Amino acid sequence: MTAIPFDAIGFDLDGTLLDTFRDLGSAVNHALALGGFAEVSVESSKDLIGGGAKIMLARAIDAQGGVDADTFRRLYKAMLAYYEGHNAVHTAPYPGVRESLEELAAQGIRMAVVTNKFEAFARSVLTQLGLIDMFETVIGGDSMGKGPDGQYLAKPHPAPVLAAREALGGGRFVFIGDSSYDVRSAKAAEVPVIAAAYGYCDAPPHELGADAVIDSFGDLIAALNALGRSA
Repeated sequence: MTAIPFDAIGFDLDGTLLDTFRDLGSAVNHALALGGFAEVSVESSKDLIGGGAKIMLARAIDAQGGVDADTFRRLYKAMLAYYEGHNAVHTAPYPGVRESLEELAAQGIRMAVVTNKFEAFARSVLTQLGLIDMFETVIGGDSMGKGPDGQYLAKPHPAPVLAAREALGGGRFVFIGDSSYDVRSAKAAEVPVIAAAYGYCDAPPHELGADAVIDSFGDLIAALNALGRSA
């Protein structure tokens, strides 16, 4: 077994570790129906994932004319409440995730999840899928608090990635994600980043600006070794 040339790894959740779009799409449609909007294709919800649930719902509503702020808050709360009770109905790890995480853990690699999903939801899903114990910390979109502008310090802000690296003891750290939010956050934190081309990429994977691209999670360990050698 080749030693992985990194000490710690941060992972995005949706579209990187877990295929979550069906449950997220169902939650969006629940809120849309309450607001009198037409439901969207659950398949199309892949295109809305990345910036977190709030942005996901806002894009779906704006595409149908939008609503006032008070109505949006009501529908957003309804979406979150629905997702809280239905967040692991169809959600599953991508092929190769369990095996690769176990191999990384066996080599002593410290791991964290950094997601724009609220931390409680991320922990809930990972617990239901039996993956929570693989990670030393889970940093959600609300974990870092809010900045001076009143917005959560979530990706693409570097704070979540920097917090994950610190929680994992520093050292040689790399981040894995599937969207421009992930790549921008990692670049701002000045850590190498690998793009997951199989995920919910909001741009062509090879145009995201990542240091490497993988077509499946099973390719991760080989990519880590190659990236470590090139560094």
